[in-house]
Amino acid sequence: MGQLVAVEFVSLDGVMQSVLSEGEDRDGGFDEGGWVLPYVDEVVERFMSEATAGAGALLLGRRTYEIFAATWPYGDMDDPAVAAMNAMPKYVASRTLEDLPWAGSVLLGADLVEEVGRAKAASEAETVVLGSADLLRTLVEHDLVDEYRLLVFPLVLGKGKKLFADGGTPRRLTLTATRSTPSGVLINTYRPAERAL
Repeated sequence: MGQLVAVEFVSLDGVMQSVLSEGEDRDGGFDEGGWVLPYVDEVVERFMSEATAGAGALLLGRRTYEIFAATWPYGDMDDPAVAAMNAMPKYVASRTLEDLPWAGSVLLGADLVEEVGRAKAASEAETVVLGSADLLRTLVEHDLVDEYRLLVFPLVLGKGKKLFADGGTPRRLTLTATRSTPSGVLINTYRPAERAL
């Protein structure tokens, strides 16, 4: 069975909202969108390209899916990450979407835990979650994430959706790898402690 891996940008205070653009996600009046861009260096770009190109499938929430579906199908297909994103299955968790225009997209059913288990079992390769804050919190609470690859950016935002929601179940993680980038981003890999290698 393949692993479910969360690859996420987070601030020092754990915020993961509206990382790439101002209008990406304004829920709760969040107005700090695009905060990762000043820190994206060649190491961050290479890491994200490898994480994407190496995945066997994507698991996305509605908002992230809509953002990706509006851009990735029109990217440079000579780029291995773009080609991989367009070729791989894309599992979408949504109660409202009916039309999935991006080729290879599959709408998951109402029982998310069962559906994610089925998606993981369908491939030996990794299923990667990118963004998708609300979906990711549900996956965390049901212990469905096998590995977290967190890019921790050197800033404090003070507000916004967090990777680990307040009031969630306490959990231990084991750090299995870490490195820093020239712009000060820490790339940390964690596994749930009971599954740590």
